[in-house]
Amino acid sequence: QVRLVDFGGGLVQAGGSLRLSCAVSGFSFSSYAWYRQAPGKERELVAFIFSVGGTTQYADSVKGRFTISRDNGKNTIYLQMNSLKPEDTAVYYCRVVRGATVSWGQGTQVTVSS
Repeated sequence: QVRLVDFGGGLVQAGGSLRLSCAVSGFSFSSYAWYRQAPGKERELVAFIFSVGGTTQYADSVKGRFTISRDNGKNTIYLQMNSLKPEDTAVYYCRVVRGATVSWGQGTQVTVSS
């Protein structure tokens, strides 16, 4: 059974940084991603990384500020968030895909104050 535990959120001032982590149990995932959901809005893709090749993709709103990465040895994915803005405030979720199965973390709150 796949389990994801995401953590690292918190309260930060605009312009600050946070690093989110997602510990993943299990192997052979085809892709890893971070999503976020702000109050009253739909969940949206923030960053994505393919297992093979390590190709990454980012939402336009975070390009140049956020970086997704993966530590195979620790089976953990990260989201480094720099130059945070109030509009980045949301619950952030990690997600992995293996075959037809999609698994989600429980979410971690990120709040950016102006």
